[in-house]
This record gives sequence, structure tokens and C-alpha cells, in this order.
Amino acid sequence: MQPLRVIALVSVAMLAFAGNSLLCRMALKHTSIDPTSFTAVRLISGACMLWLVVRLQLGKRTAAKTGVWGAGNWLSASALFVYAAAFSFAYVNMSTATGALLLFGSVQATMIGYGLFRGERLQTIQMGGMALALAGLVALMLPGLAAPPLPSAMFMVAAGVAWGVYSLRGKRMQGPANSNPTQVTAGNFLRAVPMALGLGLLMLNHLSDDRTGLMLAGVSGALASGLGYAIWYHALPALKATQAATVQLSVPVIAALGGVLLLGEAITLPLVLASCAILGGIALVILEKR
Repeated sequence: MQPLRVIALVSVAMLAFAGNSLLCRMALKHTSIDPTSFTAVRLISGACMLWLVVRLQLGKRTAAKTGVWGAGNWLSASALFVYAAAFSFAYVNMSTATGALLLFGSVQATMIGYGLFRGERLQTIQMGGMALALAGLVALMLPGLAAPPLPSAMFMVAAGVAWGVYSLRGKRMQGPANSNPTQVTAGNFLRAVPMALGLGLLMLNHLSDDRTGLMLAGVSGALASGLGYAIWYHALPALKATQAATVQLSVPVIAALGGVLLLGEAITLPLVLASCAILGGIALVILEKR
């Protein structure tokens, strides 16, 4: 794949990932949609988009033969659902930048922590980077700094842990039966839909309709999630593992800039310092990894 094409695809994917935070915060702040409805519409529209992408990738006959239910699994779908639901509930009372940082930091902490549990060893500079990133996460949650309400912060940490688990399971499940990551993701999205509908039944008395909110949730699911993941997986084989991990450091930065430009959110000094600690610490861990 030509370098310029790779750069273009990666840039679009990072914009899409950051867009999820922007779209969710915009919907929950400026419309009357509730987080349960946002989650359900996001997963349904994402499943539809990924199903369409798989059909285009494999061809109508092959897609009909293999389907998307043959890929993915219910455990990964459960992690995906927990991520999507907690993500939506977190953004009810949280700025875009803070949410993106907490999410990204929690995802990376989960994956690095699992590596340590499995026997990986960090060099001294990596240990310093890990400590710096964790200090930044703690600073984000301290009262009087950039802290969101504690329930929102805990929801976002839960979303990050769930996405970390989903990513780790994706690595473990790689093999001939799951050779197409877009198809696997489509299968997991489809399995997550009934879970979201079940949550809707439990929260039936708290659901609220809003046309603009539903549209934002649909865009988040179809474009920022479904199409964004498909583009990322298309570009991923052209990247080294370190490049793929490092480029994702841009997502919280893009989300923060979007929050300032589109939602009028303020960038405070504590938030900037916490951002530098989290992203810088994670970068030290990634870049020093052999």
C-alpha cells in the first residue's frame, strides 16, 4: 500500500475514533436523548454498516455462505456492549477531552497490566512511563482539578477496561476462523445488539426520544464506529505494531480540540498537565517496547 494512502486511511480512522467522543457528548449535552437509547442506536447502526462492508469485501455469494454470525463470539460481544453502554453513561456529565483521556488511559493500563500479569517485564524507563500515566489518570479524578463527577469517571474507566478486554480477546482469537477482523467485529456488533435492547427494556421508564440525538447516535455507530473500524483494519497491516500503538495517542488530542472548537469546552492547565502525563507516559512504554 502506498505511504500516502496509508497516512490518509490512518488519519480518517483516528478522526472517526475521536468523533465517537464528540458525537456522544454532543448528543447527551445538547439533545434530550438518554444514554441507553444512544447505546442501542449506535450498536444497531454500527452492526448494519459493518454487515454492509463485509458483503462488499467478500462478495454477495461468499458473505451469504459464511455470514457474520460465524465470526466473533459472545464473550467479546459482551465486552463490546459494556464498553458502549458505560461510554454513553459516562458522557452525561463529562467533557469530551476528559472522557477521551480517561478512556484511552484505562484501555492502555488494562492491556499493559495484562502483559505484566502474563510475565512481560518493563525496562526502567517503561516503569517510569507507566507510573507517570497512572499519576495522570489519578490527577484527572482528583476533586478541584479536571475531575468529572465520580460516577461518570467510574463509568469511563469501566468502558476503558471493557475495551481493553475486547482488544486482548481479539488478539487471542486470531486464527484461520477469525482471519477477517472486520467480519469478526461485525459479528460482535450483531451479538451486542440484543444486549443493548435488553438494557432498553430494563431502563424503559427512563428512555427519551430526540430526533437530533438519534441522528447523532446513528452517525456515531455507522460512520465513527463501523466504517471507522473497517478503515483502521484495512490500514493496520501496513503499520508496525509500535506505529499502530503510537498513532492512537492522537485520538484524545483530536477529541479535545474538537470539544473546544465544536462544543465550546475549556482547556484548563490541570487538564493539559494530566494529558501530558498520560499520553507521555504511555508513549514511553510503547516506544521502549522491543
